[in-house]
Amino acid sequence: MKFLVNQLTRIIMMGLSFHTFVYGFNSQNSHRIIVKAIASSSRYSLSTTTTTTGIAAKACRTFTSPCFFFPNSHGIEHYHKKSQSLHSLSRTTWGGHISTALFATAAGSGTTNEKARILFLGTPDVAATSLERLVSESQKESCPYEIVGVVTQPPKRRQRRGKEVPSPVGMIAQECNLPVLCPEKAKDDGFLTELEQMYKPDLCITAAYGQYLPKRFLKIPKFGTLNIHPSLLPRWRGASPVQRSLEAGDNPVGVTVLFTVSKMDAGPIVRQQELEIDENDNATKLLPLLFDMGTEMLVEVLPDVIAGKVTMETASPQEEESVVNADMIDSSEGELFVWRDSARMCHNKIRGFSMWPGTFLHVKIGGQENDNDDDDETELVKMKVLESRVCKQESGSETLTDEIVLGPNKGDGLRVVCGDGSVLELMTVQPVTRKAMDAKSFVNGLRGRTLRWVKL
Repeated sequence: MKFLVNQLTRIIMMGLSFHTFVYGFNSQNSHRIIVKAIASSSRYSLSTTTTTTGIAAKACRTFTSPCFFFPNSHGIEHYHKKSQSLHSLSRTTWGGHISTALFATAAGSGTTNEKARILFLGTPDVAATSLERLVSESQKESCPYEIVGVVTQPPKRRQRRGKEVPSPVGMIAQECNLPVLCPEKAKDDGFLTELEQMYKPDLCITAAYGQYLPKRFLKIPKFGTLNIHPSLLPRWRGASPVQRSLEAGDNPVGVTVLFTVSKMDAGPIVRQQELEIDENDNATKLLPLLFDMGTEMLVEVLPDVIAGKVTMETASPQEEESVVNADMIDSSEGELFVWRDSARMCHNKIRGFSMWPGTFLHVKIGGQENDNDDDDETELVKMKVLESRVCKQESGSETLTDEIVLGPNKGDGLRVVCGDGSVLELMTVQPVTRKAMDAKSFVNGLRGRTLRWVKL
């Protein structure tokens, strides 16, 4: 067995194509039959045939990195060493004393129109949707590219004592039977070596991957690395473009497809699209929408990139004098300073931070304006603000007060007079340890007690 594995490995490592490798085994043997295939230049298909029953079960797959194949009670399974993930390739039951043949065929040999090899990098849900779209497109016969692997952040615990769960991109990659790499850092030497020697991508695509890509990485794909960035670059370069654009009150917003360079979000622009939005649209709604738009732009431009018509040199350079940075958001930024800021500023922050970290203000329930907060009849509460809107009256039309009251009309929110006299309506709120509720439900729970904002 060891001799056969060594011979197979040597053939592939030499870059020679091979047609058939056959090995018979007894499924009841105490040892595990392992064939280690290292495919560095070709695509290989794996087929299994149960000769004693005459039932053929075929499982085809593209392999571009070290993999193990072994039989078990469920059939042939593929173990991708780096991703620590197990993919079932055949669900044929191996009963009794069975002789099995493994056929490895160089599916790409003899063809002249090889598809470009794309490596996808991403992590959250919005990137998972992009991956699904690209995989679907790549399965079309006329498509000039194929997805050969996925890079994502390592699995994490979603709950304190729960199991480690793959990222949304990792889960979609497994569903699509794509090899997954989860390096702790994109600069890890072993990870970069594997990309250079095994995956050999022609083009890389990043969508909210979440790690800085070193120069060595950027040198690997001959067509470069493309990125989907949800802002109208060069405005809002950085980690939080959608949040910062909404916080600033931008309209229109937009998305950009650009080449990646060492400097963050500074590469030349391939394509860009604007989007007019409603004044109440928030990040929760806009982020997936912008990534969907960006993915469609990417699908449209990929054939030209692969054909060499769109390159780093032909793309449009960014205007450095127009750069605005989208700094990473800190959780402390979520507090609403209603006594200082305008209703519009508070509303835009609520929209921008709807996904994370959220927004809040401290309120006092019960008592009078000058009552001591330690009074037994008062309650100090941290209240999250989930949805809001700005009242239409002009700024300065209301006298500044700390009292928060429900609007007079059906459907009105909790009205807060802000620093310039403009009025912010809190439509959906959530006191800490309570569920989210509309303004009317919250007021009903006050049972006639007053509500005031508090400076801490």
